[in-house]
Amino acid sequence: MAQFVHNLAEKAPVLFNAAVTYSKPRLATFWHYTKVKLVPPISAEIPTAIQSLKKIINSAQTGSFKQLTVKEDLLNGLVATEVWMWFYVGEIIGKHGIIGYGV
Repeated sequence: MAQFVHNLAEKAPVLFNAAVTYSKPRLATFWHYTKVKLVPPISAEIPTAIQSLKKIINSAQTGSFKQLTVKEDLLNGLVATEVWMWFYVGEIIGKHGIIGYGV
């Protein structure tokens, strides 16, 4: 056991430096995408979002959504599923548990 602890104490700094070297570029990439993709919308983007919503509503009213390809339809379904799941995650966070509300 003492030999194991001695070997671990010798190798710990080397392993730690290797982990830091390995993770630095990956963390830099992560932070770059975090700063770019996870920012709140700016005021210039809001009219574009409204136009997109109007386009979706118009598509539902006219039935033009039936002309989508399978790939586009699958992607739309995945986005809708993601939004639905985030709603449920928010509900779980809001009620502080998975089962029921504390009434």
